[in-house]
Amino acid sequence: MKKKITLFFVLSVLTLLMAACSSSTDGEGEAAGPVEIEFWYGLGSEADLKMKEIVEGFNDSQDEVIVKPVPQASYSETYQKLQAGIAAGNAPGAFITDLDTMTNLALRDSLASLDEFAKADSIYDEADFLDVFIEPAKINDSLYGIPAYGTTQVMYYRKDIYEEAGINPEEAFSSWENVAEASKQLQEAGLVNYGHLPMWGSGNLIDIALSNGGAILNEAGTEVMIDSPEWVEAWEFMRTQLHEEETMKVNSGGQGWEYWYRTIDEVMNGSAAGYTGSSGDKGDLDFEIIDSIPQPGLNGNDPNPTVGALYMAVPEINSDQEKAAAYQFMSYFSSAEVNADWAQAIGYIPVRESAMEVPDYAAFIEENPYASVPYQQAQTGSPDFVDPTGGKIFDAISIAVDKVELQNVPAAEALTEAKVNAQQALDEYNNN
Repeated sequence: MKKKITLFFVLSVLTLLMAACSSSTDGEGEAAGPVEIEFWYGLGSEADLKMKEIVEGFNDSQDEVIVKPVPQASYSETYQKLQAGIAAGNAPGAFITDLDTMTNLALRDSLASLDEFAKADSIYDEADFLDVFIEPAKINDSLYGIPAYGTTQVMYYRKDIYEEAGINPEEAFSSWENVAEASKQLQEAGLVNYGHLPMWGSGNLIDIALSNGGAILNEAGTEVMIDSPEWVEAWEFMRTQLHEEETMKVNSGGQGWEYWYRTIDEVMNGSAAGYTGSSGDKGDLDFEIIDSIPQPGLNGNDPNPTVGALYMAVPEINSDQEKAAAYQFMSYFSSAEVNADWAQAIGYIPVRESAMEVPDYAAFIEENPYASVPYQQAQTGSPDFVDPTGGKIFDAISIAVDKVELQNVPAAEALTEAKVNAQQALDEYNNN
């Protein structure tokens, strides 16, 4: 989508700061040229292409900063390389990460506060950001990240296959039990090898546990609740579908996002009728044959899948000049116009209310109702969980996921073991 993007930055303060802190100046004390920074992100396929297009648009819009996009294989790889870069004093100017990683880096004083930059930026309007995205970015009363895009996992399905089977998708996706029954019907009719493909990893199984009334921690934050009946029932339901009924399947392994794209490919080629995937998958799907719908609940419970944001952040070790340059790009990316452009192309949730009012995007949503599904789910979903133990609770859950999804270990056994390890980590955290 080509459009003229008019952005008004109050950058006089930022420009002065960049000039004052520049280590490369001419004889008159003025900055010798644009500041060059790297921007790291774990995006692939269409999302990577669109990100590079936006970076190019930013570079062309001004002459103070040059951003070099550096895609990584995944968000995890971005974090691993970031840690190595910080340790070696060679970090990127800005990077994209999840809430849990951003929070833990901020608490270790590894991220730069963005407070002063935000105060000097005319298009930064905290009230315009969705609360579920901006509130978690404020850690110890300081802003450490700018929401880049919201994400949640939704259900995708082949319209033509469901129509051929005579199955109403609204009914089929009204509960997880119905998803399982529809999967069995489609398989028995010989239309697909598998009905539905849950996405490998902790995200999908955490979502189904929360949508069965479960919680990760108790309200006091003192007990890990992942061995509760709500979790065991939800995970045992999924284990049964994968290993006993065999109407569902999980793709796993490979480099980076390989397992993800194998899952998408199986739905696109018709060997499976649907899958659970990111709102950001829309750039890789053909909506002539694909449609999407929010995740359902289980056992009569309301759906409660997680919804969160990916954040742009700046390493603390960078110079003031590099920090100012990074913020200038981050402000550009999070503007209503650019954010709407990104959401329209890729399918992630806009982080600003005003993005929904950008004319081109508003018209796109009206013409393509599927594009509004993630935004709808964001209104009722569960906020992303921040692991206070620095990732040890998530690690325990991830190990349990592989046992249930890949090794056919009963849910109660896998979650009981995970609870022991996660609780030990939580107790150590709370007692320090």
